[in-house]
Amino acid sequence: MSSTISINDAEFETEVLKATQPVLVYFWASWCGPCRLVAPAVQAAAETYGDRLKVVKMESDPNPETVAKYKVEGLPALRLFKDSEVIESYEGAIGKQKLMSILETHL
Repeated sequence: MSSTISINDAEFETEVLKATQPVLVYFWASWCGPCRLVAPAVQAAAETYGDRLKVVKMESDPNPETVAKYKVEGLPALRLFKDSEVIESYEGAIGKQKLMSILETHL
């Protein structure tokens, strides 16, 4: 069973941009209600696609560099990276089925 990894600005390049497989980055905040609704779907994605997808969580407030660089304007936010490029972007609450269907098209 794969789980999500919490990362920060300093780890972003190593964990996401230099990853050998696609990476789903989940931007969240402790004060964000919709983030609590999305968290189980993100965890399910990690468990379902863990063999071919890396899933990382990044708390937005302590990591302003990455948040600014990838234009995260609303939370929760998801960015799917492949070969260090964003190939899919989503902001706002997302259900498990919608998240899985987005991932299916890229994996």
